Amino acid sequence: MNPQKPKPAFRTHADPFDESIPFEINEDEEYDDDDDVPYVPRVQAPPAPEPSTRGRGWTSLPPEPDLDLPPSKTKIKQQMHELQELGGQLVELGKDQLAKLDISDSLRDAIKEMHRINKFGAQRRQMQYIGKLMRDIDPEPIKAQLAVWNGTSQAHTVYMHMLERWRDRLLDDEHALTELLADQPQIDVQRLRSLIRSAQKEREAAKPPKSYREIFQMLREIFPAPGVVRSDDAPSP
Repeated sequence: MNPQKPKPAFRTHADPFDESIPFEINEDEEYDDDDDVPYVPRVQAPPAPEPSTRGRGWTSLPPEPDLDLPPSKTKIKQQMHELQELGGQLVELGKDQLAKLDISDSLRDAIKEMHRINKFGAQRRQMQYIGKLMRDIDPEPIKAQLAVWNGTSQAHTVYMHMLERWRDRLLDDEHALTELLADQPQIDVQRLRSLIRSAQKEREAAKPPKSYREIFQMLREIFPAPGVVRSDDAPSP
């Protein structure tokens, strides 16, 4: 007969309801006022699982972060059209202006070839080829230079207004010519004085302003445009 194992002297948490084991209070444990068993602290329940988004569509999903997406086909087509239009402006330039632009030799040759083509279909294909070559260059410096030549830049606008003010002063102020000669002694004073008299007569008789325009052209020779070096102002070699 196997000897029976002695029972513990007090109840443990493993068998708190075994009446055959004497109960002993442990002062280190917490007890409930209404019960004789040790107080068991509550355990916080685990968080509930997030509701499923199945069947709710894409609107229930969180927004995606902003990504650097490639340009759309429409935007690429628009950029190509703008480059082709810019190439068309280059075709309209003179030889001297075209020589001042920093463009590739292949683009320069394509523009020269465009001047030799007479058939419309061939011209259209050549313009498409010029637009393709324009993709390999930076268009901003070309646009800036064209703006100066087309008279749309701020500096050129100020320059043109200055010429207009000088022309009006020469017609209305008798001292303006003396002031101009003091600042620009190299001008042809006899020709300018003759143009002033003719422009005044044209204005009084309401005739076409031929001399009025010639005064403006003469002033453009006296005062070079911004960025243009006059021959007599150029440094000696």
